[in-house]
Amino acid sequence: MNILDDFKLQYKTGDITQKLIFWNVGIALPFFVIQSFFPSLFEVLKTWLCLPSTLTVALLKPWTFITYAFLHADFWHLLFNMIVLNFTSRLFLTYFTQKQFFGLYLLGAIFAGLVFVLTDLFLQNDTILVGASGAIMAVLIASATYTPLSEIRLLLIGNVKLWHIAVVLFALDLIQIPMSNTGGHLAHIGGSLFGFLYIKTLQQGTDLSKIVSNVIDYFVSLFTPRKVTPFRKVHKNVNSQPAATGSVAGKDATQKRIDEILDKIGKSGYDSLTKEEKEFLFKVGKQ
Repeated sequence: MNILDDFKLQYKTGDITQKLIFWNVGIALPFFVIQSFFPSLFEVLKTWLCLPSTLTVALLKPWTFITYAFLHADFWHLLFNMIVLNFTSRLFLTYFTQKQFFGLYLLGAIFAGLVFVLTDLFLQNDTILVGASGAIMAVLIASATYTPLSEIRLLLIGNVKLWHIAVVLFALDLIQIPMSNTGGHLAHIGGSLFGFLYIKTLQQGTDLSKIVSNVIDYFVSLFTPRKVTPFRKVHKNVNSQPAATGSVAGKDATQKRIDEILDKIGKSGYDSLTKEEKEFLFKVGKQ
């Protein structure tokens, strides 16, 4: 099994966090290559995919309220965001579902983009926005709002409360607004506010992430053909012998091994699998 097959298997068996990391890296890296070797094409793509701060321009390109969150300024921007995404997702998914996480992530990105655009009506910076930071801050603040007293062990610092981390990051964004990257810090604050609002509305019985889930389910239903089962008359032969159970037993054994491997992934991660287990999952996935 080559490295491409290995990546495919990791994507297929990974959770929503791993899939989002694949998407972010898979989109950002080619973008960096185009920026370095095809600057003219890069400028065209930047115009169509990055979120412009000018309201009238942004409204003409509504897709940019999502696409900007999968683009990054440089490699270090991407790396830092993916590390924080992995950290915050583990916190959130301890208490909530993957559908809720994905819904919060996308809505947090959209809300952060709206704050960026609306505040520019007064700032008049005429700039663009890229990066998943707003969406990630939504997930972090949502986790801190739901379980503020959870303890996190930080290198060189020790145990701190989750709400301490949230407050420090929020304060840093506030402090840096007049210094540099004003639009970016405002987007972070927008994502943070949405994360807080998400948990508060959820505690009141309204799950805003269902907006995303319902939209996805609707479009999936449009492209999923309905299965129509025709009426058939069945004749039962009372003298026939019971069907052989060998193939059924074989399927049961295969499924049992799949379950054992998936349990191992859930406990220790994909990298804990042996080469034989990875190849087994890959062969089953191709069937």
